[in-house]
Amino acid sequence: MRLAAELAVRQINEAGGVRGRPLELIVQDDSARNERAADVARAFTADPTVVAVVGHLTSGTTLAAAPIYHGARNPVPVVSPSASSPALSDAGPYTFRVCPTDLVHGARLAAWAVDRMGARRAAVLYINDEYGRGVRSVFSEAFTSRGGQVVADDPYLDDLPSFTPYLQRLRLGGGTDVLMIAGTRAGAERVLATLDTVGLRPVVMGGDGLSGLESLGAAGEGVFISTAYLPDRPGQRNAAFVQAYRAANRSQNPDHRGAGAYDAIHLLARAIADVGADRRRVRDYLASVGTTRPAYDGVTGRIAFDAQGDVPEKDVVIGVVRGGRLVTATGERR
Repeated sequence: MRLAAELAVRQINEAGGVRGRPLELIVQDDSARNERAADVARAFTADPTVVAVVGHLTSGTTLAAAPIYHGARNPVPVVSPSASSPALSDAGPYTFRVCPTDLVHGARLAAWAVDRMGARRAAVLYINDEYGRGVRSVFSEAFTSRGGQVVADDPYLDDLPSFTPYLQRLRLGGGTDVLMIAGTRAGAERVLATLDTVGLRPVVMGGDGLSGLESLGAAGEGVFISTAYLPDRPGQRNAAFVQAYRAANRSQNPDHRGAGAYDAIHLLARAIADVGADRRRVRDYLASVGTTRPAYDGVTGRIAFDAQGDVPEKDVVIGVVRGGRLVTATGERR
């Protein structure tokens, strides 16, 4: 998020800034902890120079911070690149996101498993937080509605000592066609490392929390990941973004979080240029994007907000790890 946001700010300022003034980026790390996110929200809200916030990254921290941004005497508009919990739809009129919700991720993963891979048995391993529970519940419902059977459904926490007991129980129960991990890259890395030791060979898939798994090399090969954005997305605007991002970041590709942050910065700059550096006016501008104002065509696709600050037209794409890169899966629409 930070690297892509810095790129967007640099591009805007090199083009003359906003209303002739440079755009400044203030960065805080909420450490993916709700208490820290609340502290960050209080600091940003109290700073009169802060016009809007791009964040937070996770659903839990975004939900924790939302009441503070909304409850201030001068509320702060917030645009999250990646918070996908359906609960965010009710967070309030100052909260927006440029990514699809877990409802989209879970359903698309289930459809891919059944329709594309012919899976009939699925096991679900989910991190016990807003994100994990959201993706898990939608996937399980969609998978069973398509005739599949969820043979195991287990939560985990980050400090779980080992995944071995869970995977051994799964093997003894007859195994599974698909292992769906509704969690983070760190958890998925540990699961993949344990599969060999227990003799399981399912197809592994998961939501966008698994982004970055491609850096594992051979260990991540063949994992399917749903995401709102992939660098090989067609279009001249995205190609220019990827080229600029790679040039600035040692040939690394952006992920969905970076692309969403890039779009959010450019959209906010457009809002400030049009209505000024006033929080309420910027919020009203965002609320009109896709209705009384034209939708914004970003690198992640068309951004048009509904009354809840969601982007209901946004879909996800299924990617697969191939040769150390996350690329659009064969047969997937673009």
